Amino acid sequence: MISTYHRPQTMDEALALLTQPNTVPLGGGTLLSKPTTDSVSVVDLQRLGLDSLRANGNEWIIGATCSLQSLLESEHCPASLKTALKLEAPLNIRNTATVAGTLVASDGRSTFVTMLLAMDAKIEIIVNRQSSIVNCGEYLLTRPSGLITSITIPLNVKTAFQFVSKTPADKPIVGAALAQWNSGRTRLTLCGYGKTPLLAMDGTEADGLQEAAMNAYHEADDEWASADYRMDIAAVLAKRCLAEIS
Repeated sequence: MISTYHRPQTMDEALALLTQPNTVPLGGGTLLSKPTTDSVSVVDLQRLGLDSLRANGNEWIIGATCSLQSLLESEHCPASLKTALKLEAPLNIRNTATVAGTLVASDGRSTFVTMLLAMDAKIEIIVNRQSSIVNCGEYLLTRPSGLITSITIPLNVKTAFQFVSKTPADKPIVGAALAQWNSGRTRLTLCGYGKTPLLAMDGTEADGLQEAAMNAYHEADDEWASADYRMDIAAVLAKRCLAEIS
């Protein structure tokens, strides 16, 4: 439950407000709009200019409050990321949900964050008024309490996303995202299980990709699927991803 609403005009003002107890940033509001008995104060970020999208050489810099739909509609958005964004949320939610809010609230079924992890996205975050850049994997492990200002992904990589779900519109039971650089560096990530997407492989080449996919899911039992099923499907999806970018 939102008890107090703030709408700062500057970043300094926003950061000062966010040091107060039980105070959280407000982007699209899709998470904070869910019913809860907890009382929080919110700091609306919409006046801070954090919704930009811009290419800078081989990098794509995505403002924290950019909506998922704006990201999807951008000319720079690769087809694989578009697929992941459509699976992440329906259109009405994509129009309001922000990239940073989606990252903060993500779990192991997040297709969008699975793509960010595969592309080794860089997260710019302000903690205790100090700005730093962490990679997506580190962010997901530590979940630092701070204000995300941007997410940067590479534009000079080949990517693919494959998935299996109950229906085409459902979040995957198993999903695989693959990114490959010109150097041969290959990253495979998996979703559909657990608290965060899984990094199955980060190597100098794609050898052993299917084995890495299977090994990552060897304990992935839950109410949706068995570990054996996920291991088999993950290997198939990893192979399809590699064929797609080859």
